[in-house]
Amino acid sequence: MFASGNIDAIHIGKVAPLGRDGRMSAYAKAPAPGPLAIHSLGIEGDQQANRRVHGGPEKAVYGYPLSGYAGWQAEFPNLASVLRPGGMGENLVITGQDESSIHIGDVIRAGTALLQVAQIREPCSTFAAMLGTTRVVRAMVKSGRCGWYYRVLEPGSVSPGDAHSIIERPNPGWSIARFAMFAAGRSGTVEAIRELTTLPGLTPAWQARAAKALSAQGV
Repeated sequence: MFASGNIDAIHIGKVAPLGRDGRMSAYAKAPAPGPLAIHSLGIEGDQQANRRVHGGPEKAVYGYPLSGYAGWQAEFPNLASVLRPGGMGENLVITGQDESSIHIGDVIRAGTALLQVAQIREPCSTFAAMLGTTRVVRAMVKSGRCGWYYRVLEPGSVSPGDAHSIIERPNPGWSIARFAMFAAGRSGTVEAIRELTTLPGLTPAWQARAAKALSAQGV
């Protein structure tokens, strides 16, 4: 049986100045009541400033487990007021599931939309700017409290309180937690890297990165 989950909240954001350096970002997001439409490029009303690294079909929606915030608040008590739902810039706040129970390639019914987990979230300079310290970047890599991105297989709509149900799991050996370890350079056996080059549901960009890592090992 798969762990059952629910959508606790939905967050969307508009592009606006972020931090003292004046960069434009839609990282800061606010709760939305729903129902909101989900289409191939994301959730209705949500924006991205830098489309080169954010958004797009392979990062259409960002999910983060509610349970992850306890670890952040314990590690950074001075940022506890910011490290709460929405603090990661996520669209969907998920209860009942986390990086250990969600896997790369999982097909998920969220409201009436059909989503697929495509990759982990990697910390970036915007994440550091939002929280005011680069220490959070290292903490996300070390802890694996990263959440996950979805692609949209079937458009639909979603509301807070909807189920977040795993209906198919093509990669039972590749939890988000395990993949985060690989991305951090802590789980890179030749066999694992070879598997990732063709892993069903994994983004083509990550498959290419795995192929490059395999080549670097002379395989």
